[in-house]
Amino acid sequence: MVSAIKGLPCEIDSGNTTWILISTVLVLGMCPALAFFEAGMLRAKHSLSIISQVFVGNCVLSVMWLFFGYSLSFGPSILGLIGAPTHLLWLDVPYDKCGPHARTIPSALFALFQMMFAAITPLLMTGSFAERLRFNCFVIFTILWEILIYYPVCHWLWGGGFLQKMGVMDFAGGIVIHTSAGVGALVVAIYLGRRKDFYAYLGECPPSNLPLAASGAALLWTSWMGFNGGSSFEAGNLAVSAVVSTHIAGCCSAVVWLGLSMYHHRPAATSIINGVLSGLAGITPASGIVDTQATIIIGLACGLLSYYGVQFSKGRLHIDD
Repeated sequence: MVSAIKGLPCEIDSGNTTWILISTVLVLGMCPALAFFEAGMLRAKHSLSIISQVFVGNCVLSVMWLFFGYSLSFGPSILGLIGAPTHLLWLDVPYDKCGPHARTIPSALFALFQMMFAAITPLLMTGSFAERLRFNCFVIFTILWEILIYYPVCHWLWGGGFLQKMGVMDFAGGIVIHTSAGVGALVVAIYLGRRKDFYAYLGECPPSNLPLAASGAALLWTSWMGFNGGSSFEAGNLAVSAVVSTHIAGCCSAVVWLGLSMYHHRPAATSIINGVLSGLAGITPASGIVDTQATIIIGLACGLLSYYGVQFSKGRLHIDD
């Protein structure tokens, strides 16, 4: 996320507002996209469960953000660790005035855009405990993780916390979202253990509905343009840079996965899908900062590291994620 520049006049721009409205809708689309993707990748008898988790999680997390999450993340900083409860129920979050975090769009739109990020982040971990966590446990875990992990980390990097003051940069959520959710997913997968037929499929259970999974991945790919492009908070060259980098990195990573899968066995649709998603996630923290040539390098590196990372985690460490 691009922080507001001190001294920059606070004036709502209709073009920027329109772009962030579109980006917000695109990021919202990541929730059903994630549900379709994971439902298609799981066994058929568990597809409804994962869809329910994602949709319920989106609703619960959005309400939490409205009640107190936004204030804890973007309220006035308390010792650089957490936000003050000054914006509970979005008090003093107007529709007709901009705020300190985005100087050309309404404060309410900034809060709504950030709501989409807060809602999708814990849901990225659902694949790590798929088929192993009861629904009520899922709800409790998601609520606690959001409060104890996401809100503080978001404040540290985006809301004026100590990491932001130290100069740590995270353009669109590579640390706040993907790193925090990735570490959380790894811990949960190790703690819950493997599914009972993990070794029968060498950790790769066959997808129940590959067209559904591919449709979800395609929607994620599309929504990611708003995810990264909207983090510029302007309809200008920064947004263009973010969108271009997002697409290029995803394609470069997918090409690496395709080449390695052809070398080791035979190409599979799941390999292409995983390659694209790896590149999209990998470029996120730098999507609006690096040039095209650096994007290519990042995309290729993401493909290489993610491919062999999956082989190592499942083949050697036997982690069922």
